[in-house]
Amino acid sequence: MQTAKNMSDKITKIFDSITKSKKVHEANIYIENTSGNFTYNRGYGGKDLNSPFVIASVTKLFTTACVLILKEQGLLSLSNKVSGYFDENVMKSLHVYKRKDYSDKLTISDLLFQVSGFPNALEEGRGKIIDDIIREDVSFTFEDIIARSKKLGPLFAPRSGRKCHYSDVNFELLGEICRKITGLALNEVYKKYIFTPLGLECTYLPVSANDFIPNFYYKDKSLARPKSVISCNASGGCVSNSYELMKFIKAFFGGKLFSADIFKELSVYRKVQFSMGPIYYGGGYMQIPMGGWLTLFMGSGELIGHSGSTGSFAFYYPLKDLYMVGDTNQLASPGLPIRLMLKIAMGIK
Repeated sequence: MQTAKNMSDKITKIFDSITKSKKVHEANIYIENTSGNFTYNRGYGGKDLNSPFVIASVTKLFTTACVLILKEQGLLSLSNKVSGYFDENVMKSLHVYKRKDYSDKLTISDLLFQVSGFPNALEEGRGKIIDDIIREDVSFTFEDIIARSKKLGPLFAPRSGRKCHYSDVNFELLGEICRKITGLALNEVYKKYIFTPLGLECTYLPVSANDFIPNFYYKDKSLARPKSVISCNASGGCVSNSYELMKFIKAFFGGKLFSADIFKELSVYRKVQFSMGPIYYGGGYMQIPMGGWLTLFMGSGELIGHSGSTGSFAFYYPLKDLYMVGDTNQLASPGLPIRLMLKIAMGIK
């Protein structure tokens, strides 16, 4: 591998090339290996290691961690039926595909692996919620998301071969299951099982207007969307910074929150919908193969972790033992951090 200085110089060059884009108004990247003897951090537009940002769908890793911790404690099984946690109002016609009702056949595993067949109720169909969020600060409830999902209808029956469809609905259901099992609000579930054990003092799930929620950009406009962020909850509502997100991602893949042996079970990957590019999904996290078309099939290994629609990212590159976290803060270009990490991974020899 390159010397630490050569690696840092290469990363700086790549990061600076990304931030020259007119799409990027502020950004931060933080990279470390497992031992911490290599570390790199660089900010742009006033952002630094401790600047808070909305981590959007990286929140799904926190929900995944809670599910796996509860599994390890014997409080749930991935084969448990979803119907065991919800009343008739939620379960009635929750999943009806080609006139056949699969609602009672859904399992926690189906949600975690994104193989339930649910549509992505926030970003699909007419009158997309994401379009409403861009226009104004809107709030929506768990019940609203479920009702919209039912109206849109599923795209396939659960566990249909290699089919996989990325959907926030899956993780909103998982968040509710965690809440019901523990008897705690989801922000308290995160605090009990993740924030307190890891000593995360600046990472939180906002629940009210009293909680600070950073703005994020859509093109050239800085959006203040506190009600919308709070509404995203288990699928995308967390706030953190690069320093604490690094502590979390190293704990997530390093066995500090739950046994790393579970990844033998979770590392079954399926390609998500075409609109999401080169992303595959395993048991609660993304996988990006390095040998894909974005690297002209010249890369090796994989990136595992999660990105978010606001430009947030938290990934591990096992082949080179590097963790990469940060934020490019641009809702109009959610693929930007993926391209950034691929360039960095390809540039490190």
